[in-house]
Amino acid sequence: MATPLALARAAAPARGRPVAGPLHAVAGPLDAVTEAVRAASRRAGPDAPLGLADPLVVADPASGGWISAASLVDGAALPVLLNGPVERWGAMPHAAAALAWKAYTYWLAVPAVTGLACVNRVPLLDADNVLVRLSHKSPFVTIGMRRPAVAVLPDDPYAGDPATTVVADRDGLLGALRVSLVDRHLALLAAATQARVRIGSRALAGALAASVGYVLSLTGPLAPDSPTQLGKPILDALNIADLVELTDTPDGSVDVRRRTCCLAFTVPGLTICTGCCIQP
Repeated sequence: MATPLALARAAAPARGRPVAGPLHAVAGPLDAVTEAVRAASRRAGPDAPLGLADPLVVADPASGGWISAASLVDGAALPVLLNGPVERWGAMPHAAAALAWKAYTYWLAVPAVTGLACVNRVPLLDADNVLVRLSHKSPFVTIGMRRPAVAVLPDDPYAGDPATTVVADRDGLLGALRVSLVDRHLALLAAATQARVRIGSRALAGALAASVGYVLSLTGPLAPDSPTQLGKPILDALNIADLVELTDTPDGSVDVRRRTCCLAFTVPGLTICTGCCIQP
């Protein structure tokens, strides 16, 4: 089964320094993140699905089939997410949960990791600020935000804007990423998932670790440092560094080697993913 970056790796341009203009000369603290995401997604090719609202903040959450991520965390809508792979592929419940998490964590990580890597801004993706749209068609999960909320550095042009939370330094951005993405979202979702399905915490956390690597492969030449230089502190901050191995590649992306498995190989019609810890 192909990773979300299968197309990107085939067509990735040579690595370069970040482009100064387009990623920063955009009005609004979250708009710069949106532009960075657009630039990164173009590396995946014109036909690659995009599981993000564009712009990130959804103008009319009441329409378009959006639900609150809070309804996944509290269990009310969680069966819809977890049963998707069962209905699509006939996956067993534990494999379905792993595959659902693979899609969910990837699209949730895209704006968070891209924003940090490319523009030093971290969208705050607490469960009560995230909207989700689920589908039987790829990309299966689409992520949006209810309101603009971004962690920024003191010298950011938007520091002090009502939509921003100012942190002291890069470590503060990493801390904001950890609190918002994990403590106030994925840790709660993991607990709700494990209350319904027998699946280990390591498998769920491994999906997030791999997602960080996949996203960094897309940001490649847009970011000031290599994917592995950016990835280590992010993985350390999220306490998942032992679940994935990242290696820079000549094209500016990254080779992602998982130390957990999404169990795709157990599902009829699916195969072992590129970079899986289980290899034939």
